Amino acid sequence: MTMMTTLSNPRPEALDELIRRATAVDGSPPFSDGALVELANDARSLVWLGAAVALLNANEAEFVVDPDARAQGHGTRMLEHLTHGSDLLFWAHGDHPAARALAASHGLEPVRSLLHLEASVPSPLVEHSRGRGDGSRAGSIRAYTPADAATWLTLNSRAFADHPEQGRVTRAELDTLIAESWFDADDFLLLWDGPALIGYCWLKVDNGEGEFYVVGVSPDRQGEGLGRLLVGHGLARLASRGIRTAHLYVEGENAAALALYRSFGFADRSVDVQYLWRAP
Repeated sequence: MTMMTTLSNPRPEALDELIRRATAVDGSPPFSDGALVELANDARSLVWLGAAVALLNANEAEFVVDPDARAQGHGTRMLEHLTHGSDLLFWAHGDHPAARALAASHGLEPVRSLLHLEASVPSPLVEHSRGRGDGSRAGSIRAYTPADAATWLTLNSRAFADHPEQGRVTRAELDTLIAESWFDADDFLLLWDGPALIGYCWLKVDNGEGEFYVVGVSPDRQGEGLGRLLVGHGLARLASRGIRTAHLYVEGENAAALALYRSFGFADRSVDVQYLWRAP
């Protein structure tokens, strides 16, 4: 008999082990950090159905099948278990052929893509990596401190007002991320113009790689080269830590951000695809 349970906090060790094994097999993690943060804050439920595991909220789901039990129908059973009621979005991390085939067989429509890019971190750092913005206009850069939380949350919500995930980060979710073992305040760079926070570059160093976790610029300061300046400082920070590979995620339709990152040598690594299941 197939058993299903729905759990919330604390996060089971079995989930972390499944994430580790699936990532090793697939080359990309099965769940986004955002989904795991929501799980930690009781905004998602953890659904076990046979050898498949899903993170589910009212509008979105992400699920993975145990690598040792694939091609046995577990993905189909999970998808059919989740697709009832209202419309639901699904992320397929890595855009693997099996996920594409499963989505197509159940009439899911691709609606969004998230490109995963990577680049070598120059060492010694080449000149263009520091950016070409006017440092005198840009102000000063320093590391994040706990006193900056509210200010950062305000700018983040403005910088990503139209983004379905990043612009909705809450204080509880920020605290969850800061509590992660990979967090280092010196990797969270804040750009100030006097007392005003005008941009930031948050880096995540994990498993020997540096991720540009999120880069944001005040909407009032767009077009001044601040994004380039921040990426350059981020690369310099990674180089100072001995990191040689950087990666990031960027919306497939964000032409300006793509142009910026490609100018630093970022190339395609993989792609995440979001599918929409429409309720009949």
